[in-house]
Amino acid sequence: MPFAVVLNARAGRGLAGREWPRLRGELEARGVAYQLIEAPSGAEALARLQALPSAQPVMAVGGDGTVGALLPALVGTGRPLALVPLGSGNDFAGMLGLKPGQFAEALSRLGGRPRQVDALEAEVVRGDHAGLSKLLLNGLGTGFDAQVTHAYLRAPERLPGFWRYVWGAAASLRHLPLAGLTVRTDGQMLYQGPSALAAVMNGTRYGGGFHISPASDVGDGRLNAVCSGPLNRLQVAELMGRVLPGKHLGHPRVHHGTGQVVELHWTQPMFLHLDGDLYGRAEQVRARVLPGAVTLLGG
Repeated sequence: MPFAVVLNARAGRGLAGREWPRLRGELEARGVAYQLIEAPSGAEALARLQALPSAQPVMAVGGDGTVGALLPALVGTGRPLALVPLGSGNDFAGMLGLKPGQFAEALSRLGGRPRQVDALEAEVVRGDHAGLSKLLLNGLGTGFDAQVTHAYLRAPERLPGFWRYVWGAAASLRHLPLAGLTVRTDGQMLYQGPSALAAVMNGTRYGGGFHISPASDVGDGRLNAVCSGPLNRLQVAELMGRVLPGKHLGHPRVHHGTGQVVELHWTQPMFLHLDGDLYGRAEQVRARVLPGAVTLLGG
């Protein structure tokens, strides 16, 4: 059965669209049968994919947001997923060792044995509103890291994804969020007190390469929660230097735990990102793992 190639031409500020002719040539040179789905929105791409047989594999060409938009057609369906990263962050694919533009490496994995990986479902409460329920593959962040995502959108266009995140981090330090946070894993208290940031992760990294959760395992049926205690601007900058290589879990002001369900409760609305996409502000998030929910090719 041919691959359904879902191309988000706008991913990576147009990188996916510019690189598509080269990827198409690689697919044809390797004799990979495919049908192209190029849609103006993630919702339309999802609808077109859902109209296809559930056994038909999909190749997501874009970033984490491209994959996230397709998750309702992937979670629990058995539909195989292949990743060709060409977005801004590419954090889930990057965790797997895939790099933008290295098509030979990505396509050589198509014949490998499929692997079942976890996903997660996040329920968000925003102010007085019930919020939403959203499927994620990589994870979510609240507080400083989500504020960085907000600033990231205003970064100079000439900067690549990782350096846009660094620019956003520097800009966000001027308005460091600090609020009361309660974190529970499987109903047990992990942390309660002032905090600058919290993340719930299935994958290991976000922000184009910051290893916020180096202990994560996408096949262990558990989520990883990471949060900080009270930090000032200098301490946040120092902590992010540790997060980049994933050397922060032993830090005295970093709290880490695992569970099938993770709950975050802030005392005031805080910025939130979901798989790298800015959601806005939220006070409560409840995330639960969906064990082995996605069939991944080349994982």
